[in-house]
Amino acid sequence: MTSAIPTDPREPAPDALTRAVDEVEEFAAAGGWAAPRQMFALVRTADLLAAQPGLAGQIGPASSHDGASDPAARIAGPEYTPIAQESLPGESVADALATITWPDEVAGCVLVLEILAGPGEAQAEARLAAGVLRDLPGGACLLRWRHAPDGPVLRGADLAPGLLAALHGTFEP
Repeated sequence: MTSAIPTDPREPAPDALTRAVDEVEEFAAAGGWAAPRQMFALVRTADLLAAQPGLAGQIGPASSHDGASDPAARIAGPEYTPIAQESLPGESVADALATITWPDEVAGCVLVLEILAGPGEAQAEARLAAGVLRDLPGGACLLRWRHAPDGPVLRGADLAPGLLAALHGTFEP
C-alpha cells in the first residue's frame, strides 16, 4: 500500500495545489468582475525564500501578516507562492497558452478567467480558476458563480479537463 503523505519534503502536500488555486481565485475576486484573464506562476515558497531571503517578511501564510486585509498579502501560501504574470497574449485562451513556456523554477501555474457555464439557456457568468503542477498529473479547479459570489463554489479537476491539459502543455518542451 502506498502512502498519500509525501516522503520528500520538496513534494507538495496533497492539497497544496487546491489551496494555491483557492488563494489565487480569492485574489482575483478582490478585483471584481469583468476582469481580464490572469495567469500566475507557482513557485515553491522555500525555493523563493532561499533565492530571495529579503522577501521573508512579505511571503507566508496570512497569519504572518499583522491582520492584513489586503488580498495580495493573503495570496502567498505555505507550499507555493503565486506570482502574477503579464497579460496573456492572443485572442483565445488556447492561442495564449500555446505561447507560454516556463523556466525550471516554476513548479506550476494557475489561470483565472471568466466564463459562461451551465446547461443551455441556463448559462450564467462564472469565474474559473484552474491550476496544475509541473510534475503531477491532473490539477485543481474552482468555479464561483457571479450571481452568488458568497455562495457555494464548485471544485474538482473534472470541471475543466481540457483546460488542465492545456496548462500542462505549457510545461512541455
